[in-house]
Amino acid sequence: MINIQFADGSVKSFAKGISAEAIATAISPSLRKRCLAAEVNGVLTDLTRPIETDAKLILITEESPVALEIIRHSSAHLMAQAIKTMYPWAQFGVGPNIEEGFYYDIDLGDTVLTDTDLPEIEKVMTKLVAQSELVSRREVSKAEALSVFKNDIYKTELINDLPDGDIITLYSQGDFTDLCRGPHVPSTKWLKHFKLLSLAGAYWRGDSKNKQLTRIYGTSFFTAEALTDYLTMVEERKKRDHRKLGKELDLFMLSEYGPGFPFWLPNGMILRRELENFWYKVHLKEGYKLIQTPIMLNKELWEVSGHWTIYREHMYTSTIDDQEYAIKPMNCPGGMLVYKHDIHSYKDFPLKIGELGLVHRHEASGALNGLFRVRNFTQDDAHIFMTEAMIVHEVSELVRLYDYMYSVFGLSYQIELSTRPLEKYIGEISTWDRAEKALADALISMGKEFKINPGDGAFYGPKLDFKLQDSMNRIWQCGTIQLDMNLPERFELTYIDQNGEKKRPVMLHRALFGSIERFIGILIEHYAGAFPTWLAPVQIKVIPVNIAIHKAYAEAIKVSLLENDFRVEADYREEKLGYKIREAQTKKIPYQLVIGDKEVADQTITYRRYGELEQITVSITDFIKMVKQEIANK
Repeated sequence: MINIQFADGSVKSFAKGISAEAIATAISPSLRKRCLAAEVNGVLTDLTRPIETDAKLILITEESPVALEIIRHSSAHLMAQAIKTMYPWAQFGVGPNIEEGFYYDIDLGDTVLTDTDLPEIEKVMTKLVAQSELVSRREVSKAEALSVFKNDIYKTELINDLPDGDIITLYSQGDFTDLCRGPHVPSTKWLKHFKLLSLAGAYWRGDSKNKQLTRIYGTSFFTAEALTDYLTMVEERKKRDHRKLGKELDLFMLSEYGPGFPFWLPNGMILRRELENFWYKVHLKEGYKLIQTPIMLNKELWEVSGHWTIYREHMYTSTIDDQEYAIKPMNCPGGMLVYKHDIHSYKDFPLKIGELGLVHRHEASGALNGLFRVRNFTQDDAHIFMTEAMIVHEVSELVRLYDYMYSVFGLSYQIELSTRPLEKYIGEISTWDRAEKALADALISMGKEFKINPGDGAFYGPKLDFKLQDSMNRIWQCGTIQLDMNLPERFELTYIDQNGEKKRPVMLHRALFGSIERFIGILIEHYAGAFPTWLAPVQIKVIPVNIAIHKAYAEAIKVSLLENDFRVEADYREEKLGYKIREAQTKKIPYQLVIGDKEVADQTITYRRYGELEQITVSITDFIKMVKQEIANK
């Protein structure tokens, strides 16, 4: 007999080798019908797997946080099965679940799919769902796995990369078999509510030297209603596309003369400067000292930092006076030189040095995407130098700062702790272990929940990644806090401790917005281009009803608003009033002031907020006071 402990803490005994499915049935047949997988001792597993030892068991139902991940992964297999049915020569790369759905990378030979093919694939998927085919798992040897996939070069490559002796698992449904760790739903009947969304090209294993495969994206949900809601939101996201709104609102442009190098237009510069000024003000208040470091530095510096070895393929280089230079892909090495410029004491700590630094990184042309993926961008970097004993407190202070800054924009977040990469890292493993523990301790001390992201740390240290959630429920990687005990060693940074001895400081790298460009792209879509008044390029539009009669008073209002530092425009064109108002709405200007006979006679203004129908008449003094307060409160 074995003892099974349930989520509520209760314990029951069952025969050794019993499955989670049988346990669920013993509790309640209706519970069994609602279960799609299980978690045994913290590991997700299929319902039919035997349990051989005492275990903690969680039965995974539709309400479980991981349930959607499982049906989406299974939906990727369903899509692959349908494609194999339609295109028997197809070979398959990888097909994981992702944040809001799934994809599969497929080699279809000379066959080229278009969006019009997706509904046909969906029809076959629907038929397979109706057959309620059971999903089965089996363990095989490496030799057997290679035999099963002898006609699929991609699966063969994946299998050959597995260490000898590893357990290899195959999942089958009907006549389709896939290489996978699982777990999966018990049968295809769970996968009724899906939608194939788009096609893209993807190099095998992300390497441009490899063949480009066809990547098909899709999503799935437990109910038709949830799927419909999601698809409605997808359409809203298209309307909010920052590339589309950036053009409509005259914020930025892109040119074929510089792919990946954005141009900022006048309205975009206002938005950018307001964001930067806010950043400067907050950081000066937080005790940061602000610097600027050169955009290009000698190769030797990048060799010391490790970038030349680890990051060379992403760097732009040039030759000056017969010496090789690199345009900085990161601000950190310049920050190290600034630190070394002076002698530092423990009394200086924590020493916070901030920089809005322009960096350049070579990105593949196919990866470029508006402001989200560019080749030059401004990182809102800071480097905080401290003793090791200060780590927990300073990380806690940074998380507090991030709380405030993100709340201003109405952005919530989740935290991931990314640990040492398996390859391409610098420093001793013992140093990494201490650094990872310090970051975890800081979050635990604040009561902050976090997720471990194994192997995704920077090459010089572990990091905390802040995943922001916008108004469209999308997740964005923006802020990061990276604990680095390696670069201070490589640059031989020192400080004088209380005993007068030289010691090595610990350093935090941190970026809050991450990239000014990318953060603005996120804000454009988050706000749908309707920025809060403090950020809006044009805050107020003054519109006289009749140019001949009302222009003089409208101009006086405009001058008064300009004197109070508002960004204001007046529309004196010979156009219909309705047209002018609609255009101001299209440009998403926060306030429209309509000036007519009543306003001139009473020396008042009538305003309407963007997106609202109500018109409110107040004195110009009260209006100025109201808007100033709104801007001050962000």
